[in-house]
Amino acid sequence: MKDYQQAARVLRDTNLRQGLYDEGAVLMDGVLVNLHGEKHRARRSLENKVFRRGFFTHYEKEVFPKTLALTIDQFVLDGGGDLVEFGFRALINLTCDFAGIDRPQASQPETDRLLLLMRSFALGTTLAHSKDDRDKVRQQVRHALSAFDVEFLQPSVARRLSLIRQLEERSDGENALPRDVLTVLLRNEDQIELDEAQLLREMAFFVVAGAQTSIHSLVHVMHEIFVWASGDSRTLGKLRSDPMLVQRCVHESARLHPSSPVAVRRAECPITLPTHQKVETGERVVVDLQGANQDPKIFGANASVFDPNRQFDKGISPYGLSFGLGMHACIGRTLAAGVTPKPDADPVDHQYGIIALIASALLKNGARPDPKQPAEMDAKTERPNWGRYPILLGPL
Repeated sequence: MKDYQQAARVLRDTNLRQGLYDEGAVLMDGVLVNLHGEKHRARRSLENKVFRRGFFTHYEKEVFPKTLALTIDQFVLDGGGDLVEFGFRALINLTCDFAGIDRPQASQPETDRLLLLMRSFALGTTLAHSKDDRDKVRQQVRHALSAFDVEFLQPSVARRLSLIRQLEERSDGENALPRDVLTVLLRNEDQIELDEAQLLREMAFFVVAGAQTSIHSLVHVMHEIFVWASGDSRTLGKLRSDPMLVQRCVHESARLHPSSPVAVRRAECPITLPTHQKVETGERVVVDLQGANQDPKIFGANASVFDPNRQFDKGISPYGLSFGLGMHACIGRTLAAGVTPKPDADPVDHQYGIIALIASALLKNGARPDPKQPAEMDAKTERPNWGRYPILLGPL
């Protein structure tokens, strides 16, 4: 299904549940994105208490710039490196912050350990597209989950439960508690069905989803920018001084490169698709997100071309269907991609999203492909992800 409007209607259909992660149940069973119906509404309602406008503003304006500076300063000092590795390091702390995973040591070895575990979790989220032995991958994910539980999750849970008890005993203000998903879930255990194993998978999923999809988007947008602005000093100068142009690049690249090229749904009951096809209970429906995002009826005759100055009809998202629609729309979309600017948007107060912030910082530091080390796609998955992307930083 490549027709944009038909694909949008399918994604909004509440009779179709998530079906993309069935292969990766070792990590994905019972996590928010895989729930349906009342269970999904209940958990999303709770977790939405974290993902509010004030949360996004606070992280983008106050928290993330400091975290990014620590990562990019070393990257600049080294003269560049692998953009994929940089993306993991720039985003791991942010995703742990909003998930609720403490890093008490705040050390390089601790970050390295988290990154190692997160890479194993990432294999679980993309298991349906894996080229490796899937049983071996599942076992790797199980080991990573067990280690993550002991080393990171249980200490984080213990600290929050202690703070929650103190709040109840002393009637302290809400500001005494961390503002993260784990705290919200622990305070509302009686409202949802969430045992220890499900909580472990939920936290692991938040950590990997928050970083993995953003890294995918970051590397793709930097590649598109390098190609689009190649050899044009005026365009490069504009990119370094205009964060709204960079954000438009992020949205356009996300349209062309959704994190998963397809969305998969399973029917909860017999339905008829917008294409007039009949679907029986349990059958799969595959939506070609990459194709729908390049529907010329919506995005023009050059829909497959990267053009950050593309014009859209009212009601069409500049990033297409890449962040989903309906009940399974990405809960962290505003954090990743910001708010689509209105004509009168104030550049000072505007929310750009962390991907645009990282891309802008890289461009201001002279980011460019390393001519001696060509980039490589990830050979372990069928998804069109970059596995390695060497870049240079600093003066030309």
